[in-house]
Amino acid sequence: MSNLNHQIQSLHQPVDKTLFRVLSLLLGFMHVALLMWEPQLYSEAIGGFNAIIAPLMILALCSNMIFGIGFKPHFWLWQLLFSPYLSLSVLGYLTIAYVL
Repeated sequence: MSNLNHQIQSLHQPVDKTLFRVLSLLLGFMHVALLMWEPQLYSEAIGGFNAIIAPLMILALCSNMIFGIGFKPHFWLWQLLFSPYLSLSVLGYLTIAYVL
């Protein structure tokens, strides 16, 4: 394993806990369910989809499922792309936007 892989894994180690995995999966399932149930209302509730929100949401939901089930990519680029920090922050933002 390269030094970069090891450094990125050590960055992800604080959130590599069962509680964060369960929270991540629950947030992901909630947003997928809300989006699939009534897309127009969900879009209005979060302020609409645009060229930034839509791709970030797709990436966050994908990385959320990867992180939530416990899969750990080995290559450093995939570790950065599917980072739990990215998915939790984007889903946290969407949750706050939906609730408020």
